[in-house]
Amino acid sequence: MATTIEHRKMIENRDDVSLLVRSFYAKIRVDEMLGPIFNEAIHDWEPHLEKLTDFWEGNLFFFVKTKYAGDPKIAHNSLDEKLHNSLTMNHFGHWINLWLETIDEHFEGETAERAKMIARKMASFLFLKIVENRN
Repeated sequence: MATTIEHRKMIENRDDVSLLVRSFYAKIRVDEMLGPIFNEAIHDWEPHLEKLTDFWEGNLFFFVKTKYAGDPKIAHNSLDEKLHNSLTMNHFGHWINLWLETIDEHFEGETAERAKMIARKMASFLFLKIVENRN
């Protein structure tokens, strides 16, 4: 018996990026490992989701003029300090797994693959910067 594969779409615009970000963070908020960290750090989710949509929209569509203003390195270093240097690569690995899962549930194509690649690089970079900041 053949199984049917639900059609996934390409990431083509801000609405698609918003769907990805909101679907992903809906998972994060209820996740046993990451939910408590994110829910403690983020008190007003709507502006944060818009900021993250700006971030991903700029990265996925190579905007020169991006709406995103912020420094993920500083934000993650600060969070790690508040958590008494307890963030581990396991946290980032779990984050990546949920990100990849969310992309694969909704999207396919070149931009979806780029979103996966950027997230992998970003997670490695941010964790490296956290470790450097501890020293």
